[in-house]
Amino acid sequence: MPSGCSIRALWILNNNLDAVVFSRRFPVVEKRWRTACNSEKERSSEDPVKYTFRPFLPTDSELAAAFVDRKRREGSVRGFGIRVSQSAEGSDSWVDDPITRHIIGLSIDTEEAGENHLLWPLILHVKGPYCILLLPLVELRHVKAYASLCRRSDCGNGVGADGSLSSLLLDLPSITGAFMVAHAIGDVIGGDVIEPEVVVSASPTVGGLFDSLTGSIGIAGISARAKPVAAPIASATPSNAATVGAVSSDAPKAGSRPLDKDALRSFISSAMPFGTPLDLSHSNVFAIKVNGFSVVDQPTADLKQPAWKPYLHKGKQRILFTIHETVHAAMYDRDEIPDSLSISGQINCRAELEGLPDVSLPLTGLSTAHIDVLSFHPCAQVSEHGLDKQAVMFSPPLGNFVLIRYQAICDLGPPVKGFYQLSMVSEDEGAFLFKLCLMEGYKAPLTMEFCNVTMPFPRRRVVSFDGTPSTGTVSTTEHSVEWKIMASGRGLSGKSMEATFPGTVRFAPWQIQRLPSSRLGPGSMADDDSDTETHSASNMVNVEEYLMEKMNKDLPPADLEEPFCWQAYDYAKVAFKIVGASLSGMSIDSKSVSIYPAVKAPVEFSTLVTSGDYILWNTLGKCPSAAPAIP
Repeated sequence: MPSGCSIRALWILNNNLDAVVFSRRFPVVEKRWRTACNSEKERSSEDPVKYTFRPFLPTDSELAAAFVDRKRREGSVRGFGIRVSQSAEGSDSWVDDPITRHIIGLSIDTEEAGENHLLWPLILHVKGPYCILLLPLVELRHVKAYASLCRRSDCGNGVGADGSLSSLLLDLPSITGAFMVAHAIGDVIGGDVIEPEVVVSASPTVGGLFDSLTGSIGIAGISARAKPVAAPIASATPSNAATVGAVSSDAPKAGSRPLDKDALRSFISSAMPFGTPLDLSHSNVFAIKVNGFSVVDQPTADLKQPAWKPYLHKGKQRILFTIHETVHAAMYDRDEIPDSLSISGQINCRAELEGLPDVSLPLTGLSTAHIDVLSFHPCAQVSEHGLDKQAVMFSPPLGNFVLIRYQAICDLGPPVKGFYQLSMVSEDEGAFLFKLCLMEGYKAPLTMEFCNVTMPFPRRRVVSFDGTPSTGTVSTTEHSVEWKIMASGRGLSGKSMEATFPGTVRFAPWQIQRLPSSRLGPGSMADDDSDTETHSASNMVNVEEYLMEKMNKDLPPADLEEPFCWQAYDYAKVAFKIVGASLSGMSIDSKSVSIYPAVKAPVEFSTLVTSGDYILWNTLGKCPSAAPAIP
């Protein structure tokens, strides 16, 4: 079979109804699978694995029943991901690899007695109330290898070791393609037509054919491309503050729009005809569907128009680059646990150039910036590389796109550092203290535009708080306290700032929370009697230890879908925005950008740094940390 990505079928299930609401099969790809099954000469009696492989796809009802059965057995839509006491041999969690929360297998029951048909690999993507399942085409030997992993007695295996799931997936590039298809379909379902951010100054519209096209489509994400502006920073909103550390939740989100099957069919037919993904840009697909093509769109005969650029730009020419970096941090303020600080960056581009030119972009200072990982858009060609130099040539697609992604180390130190302490003085009251330093060691032109700190309490209801910060304002929600250290528009540049915030927070009376015994995970506290309940505060050396032990006695185990939303883990999340330069040192010399054929087009460059999962763990509480690597 070819090594490219081909999709056998896809299903969309409603997580509330546990039913298939949309499905699509690709007979051209499925014919290749049936041919492989028919050519398989091995007899099932000689195969130690008791799975058989059907040459035909299951019906919607069979797949829904298998998916519901797996969800019941695994405890949630995504499952455990690791082997636990509830894991059954042959299940995904028996493989003992977290990737099985995203690449799952289903056991299809049919009327054929004594046979168990394995459907694998199924890419699982949860979007709102919908579960998207994609089945890429792989070879029979890969399915058999996974079936063997589901039956082995040992628990897990090292990454890259022979016989591990990771080694198996490295041999399947179709898995990556299937994930891209699943996310693209999820965006169509949710109406999320989002493009990379390119920050530019106010200027006239592009004009020409593209403006006339996008202005008449009526799709917000497409029409916004004519005048790219900075989008609101998601991490600055209080509503997102409590979601840090959580993986995709099984719970449907309120206000999800109904499934637009016509738009979905149109996208699938255009983006992946006959099951082979060609162009997953829904902006391009919808624009082509609405407007078609005209004679003026065609390039000259000696040029071949790429699929990622269905329309040619007409009007004012310019190139815009934005380096957007996201800072992730885990601050512990403990001698035994080192702090963690990393940067995920990307170079967003928008090339408003007529015709089909090639753009050359030299990247310098890579060693100074300590770039760990570097990847490029498919339209780019990396012609020269070295320790401190990288030359990139690309034929820019239509609209905004991510030219380069990278991982880097922040040599400047954390933009916000300090400590957070929370101590429970009673069952319903906690005393906290923040002591932070902002932008220490940062010099102009780096400017922090705003900074917020949020204390989430997802399992407790906040009644009131008492305390006055040294700077900024404080507000509360039902399950959080938010401290706005520096409001948007104020700015902090060329100097550092210290901020402290002592206070107390009061909660509604503690309610004993217990989960059904079927959902209790390994190591969770059962409902049996415990000596800790008979102890009194006078018998305890530390009152706080007594309170925490008593509270944790009635506390359910950590939810697999929200591992940090547990009383045992106390943290605060920091959100900020910094402009003026990148923190990694990555930069673009606009004077070195060249265009062929030569044309006079100004090059605009901007930077944007935002916070990602920037966590201050409670110094006095429990906290998760990664074990150090063994040399």
